[in-house]
Amino acid sequence: MKRFDLIDGMRGYFLVFMLINHLIFAGGYWLVKINHNQLAFVEDAQGFVFLSGLLIGMVYARKMMKNGYAAGRQAIYSRAFELYRYAMGIVIAVLAAQMILPEAYTVWYNWLGYTTFDDPLRLAAIATFLFQPTFMDILPQYIVYMLFAPLLVKLVLEDKWHYVLAGSLTLWMAGQLGLQRIVTEPLNQLVMGPDDQGIRVSFNLLGWQIVFYSGLVLGAMTSTNKIDWSRVLTPENTFIPKMALIVVLFFLPLRIMTANGLMPDFMLGKFASMEIRADFGPVYLLNFLAVATLVTWLLVAGPKHPSTFVQKAAGLLTWLFSLKFLQLIGRHSLYVYVWHVAIVYAVYYFDGRSPELSQLTKTAIALVGIALLALPAVWREREKFFGNTAAPVMKPQTKSIR
Repeated sequence: MKRFDLIDGMRGYFLVFMLINHLIFAGGYWLVKINHNQLAFVEDAQGFVFLSGLLIGMVYARKMMKNGYAAGRQAIYSRAFELYRYAMGIVIAVLAAQMILPEAYTVWYNWLGYTTFDDPLRLAAIATFLFQPTFMDILPQYIVYMLFAPLLVKLVLEDKWHYVLAGSLTLWMAGQLGLQRIVTEPLNQLVMGPDDQGIRVSFNLLGWQIVFYSGLVLGAMTSTNKIDWSRVLTPENTFIPKMALIVVLFFLPLRIMTANGLMPDFMLGKFASMEIRADFGPVYLLNFLAVATLVTWLLVAGPKHPSTFVQKAAGLLTWLFSLKFLQLIGRHSLYVYVWHVAIVYAVYYFDGRSPELSQLTKTAIALVGIALLALPAVWREREKFFGNTAAPVMKPQTKSIR
């Protein structure tokens, strides 16, 4: 199987669980509890952002080597601008729906605040990513990270990848200390709206950039054959997976405790300061690094390991990420992400206008929503699924001149 197929399968997997987590029903629903984030401080957004950075490094490093830095930079910026149009498009679509649908303003207020077409300050804040409506926040941070991606890919190609990682780690530490507030606090007052909301974001860009840019570095180094994973991750080298497993098992009971409200108060205060999701705190960083390392080792070296248990675990992961549905939506992940926002808002509106739904109905809606995720991907691959319906054009026959 091609390397990109498995990556697409992983992205599709994260998109499915992202939708499950983002569907909000009155009274909650049980399906959201069947999730890897109940066992580790690892969530879909982290995997999605990391794999996006990985593919940026893999794809555009190759383009820069072939066509030069300017061509690679232009390709990345063109892609970023395309995604910006989609990010703004979904906001416009939701605001238009808010004007038409009865009581939509009230239902969506917690997610949109006082955001209408007659508030130019709020619209300007949205356009500059200072105000991000709920569940519309991954794409903006992805676009911001892409603005710096060309230079960083270039540095990796020049064997300066350690400078990139050092800079990323420095920014991450700055994010943990809240140093970004030197800039964000004045901006918050500048864009403050009548709903007392100024800057509204779910992710600290300084904290979360380490996920994207570490993926970018690894992707660029992989694409240029500076890392041979088959030599680094071997069945014989079990030190790496064992250390990763130790970290995973260390965090497992802690996550179960926090997920179920079992952690004692005398522990909670200290632990919570290290487990700030918005900043991608140390707990999330260490747990994500361990899980990502363990999964990667299983996929690369696991099938050749002498242990039957390890082989079966590797086979299960390979089977999961080889599911055609997951690979389909993963190939068009950013478009599917935009579409998932529309699904989430539609379901939230329906739930807000209905009596409390039964668990069976909520589960059925979630499963239908998962199936609907494929629509943008099917549309973009419509020729593959439905063929070219246009009538063939008959070309006049001409004799060749020798």
